[in-house]
Amino acid sequence: MVDRISREDGKRPDHPFLSDPGHRVIDRYGLLNAADQRGIPYPTTYVIDRAGVVRWKFTEVNYKLRPTNEMILDAVRSLPQ
Repeated sequence: MVDRISREDGKRPDHPFLSDPGHRVIDRYGLLNAADQRGIPYPTTYVIDRAGVVRWKFTEVNYKLRPTNEMILDAVRSLPQ
């Protein structure tokens, strides 16, 4: 994903991405869509502060519904400094 974004945008993202093929994080956060035979998780976006505390999350069972950029930016802006 990082390579694809780098090619498309011309620069590397400045934030980490998580790859979880073994479902360790998906299971820990309870995001596994049990109805999906492929083991696909529910789409979820987290905003996590520097101390590792989840400050905001958006989970939706309908994969077509995603948080807007403004929703995510508002959550990031509200993080304690």
